[in-house]
Amino acid sequence: MIEAAGENASDTAESPHVPVLAAEALQALAVSPDGLYLDGTFGAGGYSRLILEAGGRVLALDRDPTAIAAGQALVEQSGGRLILAQTRFSQMETAAGGEDLRVFDGIALDIGVSSMQFDQAERGFSFRFDGPLDMRMERAGRSAADLVNELEADPLANILYLYGEERASRRIARAIVAERAKAPILTTGRLAEIIARAAPSKKFGEIHPATRSFQALRIAVNEELDELTQALTAAERLLRPGGRLAVVTFHSLEDRIVKHFFAERAGRGRAVSRLLPGEIPPPPSTFIVSHGQPIMAGPQECLRNPRARSAKLRWGERTQAPPAKQDKSPVSERDR
Repeated sequence: MIEAAGENASDTAESPHVPVLAAEALQALAVSPDGLYLDGTFGAGGYSRLILEAGGRVLALDRDPTAIAAGQALVEQSGGRLILAQTRFSQMETAAGGEDLRVFDGIALDIGVSSMQFDQAERGFSFRFDGPLDMRMERAGRSAADLVNELEADPLANILYLYGEERASRRIARAIVAERAKAPILTTGRLAEIIARAAPSKKFGEIHPATRSFQALRIAVNEELDELTQALTAAERLLRPGGRLAVVTFHSLEDRIVKHFFAERAGRGRAVSRLLPGEIPPPPSTFIVSHGQPIMAGPQECLRNPRARSAKLRWGERTQAPPAKQDKSPVSERDR
């Protein structure tokens, strides 16, 4: 049994700071010298470093205080062209306003958890290492252990099914509730063992049976899908006409949100027949989205970095139309 490479594989030791689809994302952003860019997911600084090397200026954000601390060396090397702030990327407008920055030439989002976080046993994101059942990117708020030990079986199963697409969610949730009655579930190793007993793999070479449940708990703890939805609409408001938004995702739930956002904003699927009397015309498109998406990693990159196998890049170019009204989410609950 193996963990899913898309969620838990590390970058290679030779190039620990090169993000997945780096060249493709940089091309999508069309970085220009002296352009202003926002890296909403700083992590180990991969995209920020590439933008700086291309001559751009960067406002980089990360909700993880460990990433912010590790990035100070790059801030010092940047000669004033990199500003690093600890905040969620859903709050990018507030962060930009705090630095008196109003419009950007490009915004990059690399969604999910970084390899650096997965490799730290004390963070509790992966069951490759036995550690505390935490999963909090900000190291604040409710942890995965809180959810596992406090939620009743039904809401716990709903999390596993909705965010992990786990078909055995009910069986796993019942097993968790039964085991925590004996003793609190506080470590990644114990939770993985409970899940493996409740829903063992049926075929050799399948992903570890705990992979989807760990993904689901991580998403719930960090409110990742809501954060992504808010970040996309915030980026729409911050980009200048002609500015680019590039988003790299690593699983279907994230990609579905990004896909629907760009499709809606590009006006795809709208009726082309004449409007009926009294019918309100559709709003103008706020993004131009080229065909041939999503962009995926080639065989050489996948060989170097197994995490690239599940990565998908989607991007769009901002039009001159005003931002869409925020009376509805870019993706419905049904589509999640």
